[in-house]
Amino acid sequence: MAGEQPSARVDSWMWSVRLTRTRSIASDACRGGHVRVNGVRVKPAHAVRAGDEVRLRHEGRERVVVVSKVITKRVGAGVAAECYVDKSPPPPPKEETVTVAVRARGAGRPTKRERRDLDKLLGRPEGRAHPQ
Repeated sequence: MAGEQPSARVDSWMWSVRLTRTRSIASDACRGGHVRVNGVRVKPAHAVRAGDEVRLRHEGRERVVVVSKVITKRVGAGVAAECYVDKSPPPPPKEETVTVAVRARGAGRPTKRERRDLDKLLGRPEGRAHPQ
């Protein structure tokens, strides 16, 4: 058919343009109701065409992209970025990094003093280390 637009499965397209790491993650997101095409929840086999708006809730963030080119093979990041127009809201600001207590490998169990210092650092109450 001459006038038909090319289309691809939505899970395959999301994997091809690197919105998800694997195709199975994309399929699971579709089955879980985290993917919408033009405002409608879709199954993994739903056809996506140029001009469609794809919304993906993944890793605590919503991605909103408009399909500009349909591909089915995974491509490099530079080429993948040309296949959609990103209209996602900016990612939430990163909170200050939490101080992590680091011990040298092979240092053994912490002494009582070291454990108390760790508890202070982590903001645990004095007394019992692990309240029940």
